[in-house]
Amino acid sequence: MNKELKRFMNTEFKSKARIVDSKMVEVTAPDGEVFQVLCQVGAYLSEETRKYELHLIEAIFDKNFSEDKELMTNNIWRESFARGVAFLGISSGDRQRERIRIGGRIRQIREERNMEARDLAKLAGIDAANLSRIENGKYSVGIDILSKIAAVLGKKIDFVDL
Repeated sequence: MNKELKRFMNTEFKSKARIVDSKMVEVTAPDGEVFQVLCQVGAYLSEETRKYELHLIEAIFDKNFSEDKELMTNNIWRESFARGVAFLGISSGDRQRERIRIGGRIRQIREERNMEARDLAKLAGIDAANLSRIENGKYSVGIDILSKIAAVLGKKIDFVDL
């Protein structure tokens, strides 16, 4: 193994990839969100090749990590093609449905109050474009910003039974 390859294989990444089966790899991004990647890594006969491909996938996820998961997955697609990793598909992450639900609820409450998005954003101290991404479920919002939005809307964040 040449020095460059050895150095790459010894690099520790925050993302972690594991083979699920011959067609599926599960990747846990640095923020804990889990993505399913359809690719043939598990079908390779050589253990060395499988390890290299998994490590390369981890590197790609780390390099392109973003709170904006749509942007992140688009960049991962481009990077994977550029680096010769044959992805056949990639999920939007395991938290996408929840982002869409919460964003939709924020929009619903805002609209019920006849409040413009730019006004909510200004009162919450966030960029209007970010609020749009939040309402569309395309942005993973932290608890601090979510609390600010809730307070502006006269709501509080709470845990409720499913």
